[in-house]
Amino acid sequence: MKKALAIGLAAAMAVTMTAPVYASDDSESGKGIAKEDLKIGAIYIGDENEGYTAAHMAGIDEMQEALGLDDSQVIEKTLIGEDEGCYDAAADLADQGCQIIFANSFGHETYILEAAGEYPDVQFCHATGTQAASSGLSNMHNYFTNIYEARYVSGVVAGLKLNEMIKDGTITEDNCKMGYVGAFPYAEVISGYTSFYLGAKSVCPSVTMEVKYTNSWASFDLEKECADALISDGCVLISQHADTTGAPTACETAGVPCVGYNIDMTSVAPNEALTSASMDWGVYYTYAVQCMLDGTAIDTDWCKGFSEGADKITPLNEKVVAEGTDEKVKEVEDALADGSLHVFDTSTFTVDGKELTTYKKDGSDTEYVSDGYFHESEYGSAPAFGYSNRRNYIHHRIRLLNRRSCLPAALLFYFAHQGGAYAGFCYMCKGNLRLDMEVPFAHMTICDMEIRS
Repeated sequence: MKKALAIGLAAAMAVTMTAPVYASDDSESGKGIAKEDLKIGAIYIGDENEGYTAAHMAGIDEMQEALGLDDSQVIEKTLIGEDEGCYDAAADLADQGCQIIFANSFGHETYILEAAGEYPDVQFCHATGTQAASSGLSNMHNYFTNIYEARYVSGVVAGLKLNEMIKDGTITEDNCKMGYVGAFPYAEVISGYTSFYLGAKSVCPSVTMEVKYTNSWASFDLEKECADALISDGCVLISQHADTTGAPTACETAGVPCVGYNIDMTSVAPNEALTSASMDWGVYYTYAVQCMLDGTAIDTDWCKGFSEGADKITPLNEKVVAEGTDEKVKEVEDALADGSLHVFDTSTFTVDGKELTTYKKDGSDTEYVSDGYFHESEYGSAPAFGYSNRRNYIHHRIRLLNRRSCLPAALLFYFAHQGGAYAGFCYMCKGNLRLDMEVPFAHMTICDMEIRS
């Protein structure tokens, strides 16, 4: 089944929040490390050829330049998977004398937590994660940016382009549909595509959007395939939360405008790329390493946005964007920076047709909705907005039977809890999975897959 999304004043959504409670760092400040004695480790899910990691590597370079650190003081490990190899990489960096270690992928967190417990004198910083605050480890930290702000701005760019296409007769208001290539059905992705949609809708009221998941952070082929499928479904503009150039490549071939992620996509889509939502990771890396030099505590959860320069969009492709985009982008960015505009303004969307007035996660006393907006990334560094339409939730379903064994469940599935079910991906059968809560958990170890479209 394909997942179709049409968020707006009448959108139907279900609650699936997965955010940590924000906590300030409780680690003790100590004596700073002399600059010449500092050694830094970095663990990357990809390499310089993958946009997300390339952005992190650029941030490390920015930090080095800002603080005057030599290349010999930074050890980078690329293509580290979300498996035991991540722990091995972290332990090796610690054994080599790194006093602070960064890891950049969501699935690294379990292994970084393990390393943090075994190397208490080393500071571990993990991007996109949720468990630092609850771990009780003073040397464990999560960091992210308010990327939803950049996605909102890039959505405005997209909406203005759609208006231009409507005006010149390329499309009509009735077929003004965007497509979105998502990685996994996590709060981070849901928050992102919702922000993008709300930005587009703020200037183009007739817009709708369809989302397809690749169930991979970085797969050129799957991302291109999803983009091609969305274009075939009638989408006239494509965006993404996926890390390769697959979607922009499909758009350039098809002559469909696109909005990228992480890096400028004009090199692969010079005639169709409008801009990309991006982050300046150097803001965090400079902050965290400066803390090491100063002997001050690193925040347990760190998350900044436009006002601190941590979020941005890449340069507008002036030959493709609509007239007046520059001026509108500046207006929106300034409003986000000074707090006069909130992306998740509860007056601009509804949940199950009703105004969103409250949300407290998992019995917590923390109220996410107040002052007329959802306080995304204010109580934890990882995105918390996980509202989505559960109907037609994922491309396929599976039925689990006790017939044949694929692989042990721990190796076979990557599951995320989403509104009363577990969804994930089978790495053997290459199928998207959904396990309803009433199915006994033990059945996950032995399965026969009935894939139904």
